[in-house]
Amino acid sequence: MSTIGPDPGDIEDPVAYFLQDVAYHGKSDRTRDAYERVLRRFERFLADPDRNPAGTETALAAASHRDCMAWIHDIRGSVAESTVATYASYLHRFYAYMTQVGAFDANPMTLVVEEMDETIDTDPERRDVPLPDMREFVADVTHPLERAVVVTLLKTGMRVGELCNLDRRDVHLSSVPFDRDNASRRPQIAERPDSVYVAAEPARGEVVNGEERTASNKRKRATVVPVDDELRRVLGRWLAIRPDTTSPAEPLFTSTSGDWGRRLTPDMVHHAVETHARKRGWYRSGGGAAANVTPHYFRHFFTTHLRDRTGDRGIVKYLRGDVAQDVIDTYTHNWGDRVRETYEANVYRVLPDDA
Repeated sequence: MSTIGPDPGDIEDPVAYFLQDVAYHGKSDRTRDAYERVLRRFERFLADPDRNPAGTETALAAASHRDCMAWIHDIRGSVAESTVATYASYLHRFYAYMTQVGAFDANPMTLVVEEMDETIDTDPERRDVPLPDMREFVADVTHPLERAVVVTLLKTGMRVGELCNLDRRDVHLSSVPFDRDNASRRPQIAERPDSVYVAAEPARGEVVNGEERTASNKRKRATVVPVDDELRRVLGRWLAIRPDTTSPAEPLFTSTSGDWGRRLTPDMVHHAVETHARKRGWYRSGGGAAANVTPHYFRHFFTTHLRDRTGDRGIVKYLRGDVAQDVIDTYTHNWGDRVRETYEANVYRVLPDDA
C-alpha cells in the first residue's frame, strides 16, 4: 500500500474513505458492511461526551489509546469476548491503514492490541492437558487425514478456518515425493523448504485461488510457519492418499467421506476433534471452552507450551499471526536464523514413538 495519501483535512468522512479503499481491494460487501458497523459504532462512542473518557466530542483522527480502551471496556458485556476481539481487530486495521496512507498521524490501537494479547490464552480455568496425555490422544487418532489435521493444529497454532483454507501451494515439504514438483508453490516459501504459508486475506464467501471459501482467516498479517519432522511425516502420509479434487485451488485438506474430494470445512474438523475428545472424556455437551477440547484448544496448547519453552513472546505472537507489520518484517527477515531455529529447538513432540 502506498504511504502517500491525502491531506487529513481533505477527508470529511474517514470511515467512508476507508470503506472505499476496502472495496478497491476487492473485499466482499459482507466484509465492508462488517467494517462499517464496527467503525460507525466507535465513531458514535467518540461523539458522545457522556460516554468517552475525554468528556467532549472527539474526531476519529484525534482518538487516543485511552479512547480505544474505553470503547473496548464499553462493549464488553454486550457482546461475546470473541466478538470483542474481532471488533478490536477491525478498529486496529482501520487505524493501521489510515496511518499507512498518511491520513492519520498514529494508530492508537497498537498499544491496545498489545495489551489485549497479553491476556490471550491465559484463562486459569481452562482445561490443562499435560503433554504426555496429548501424545496419547494423538496416538488414538489413526486416520491419516484426521491425524494430519490434529498435528497441524498442534504444531502451528493456526485457527481451524486457516487450516481449512490451506491450498497445496501453501505448503513446501522436503523429502516428500508428492511435493517436489509443486509448480504452483507460493514464492514466499519457494526457497524455504519445510514451511507453511498462512495467508491473511481469505474470507468466507470470497473467491480465492479460483474457489469460493467457506471460512475466514483472521491473521493480522500472513505468516510463514516452520514444519518440523513430525508434521512433515504426517502431511506426507496424508498427501499419499489425498483424494483428487475438482477445485482449481487444490485444497490441502479434503474430505474422505460423503463430500469426497471437497475442501474440509470447520464443521468437519470440529466434528472429528469432538469425536476423539469425547472418547477421552475431554468433551461434554454444554461444557464450554473452559472444559472442552476443541480445535481452538490446540491453539491455546501451542501458545502456552511454546511460550513457556522459548520465553520469547514475540516469536510465538509472530507464529500466531498476532503482530503488526513492522514486527512481521523483523521476523520474516530473520526467519531462517531466529524463527526456525527457535521453533525447532523448542517445539514439543506429539507423535507416538512408532509413528
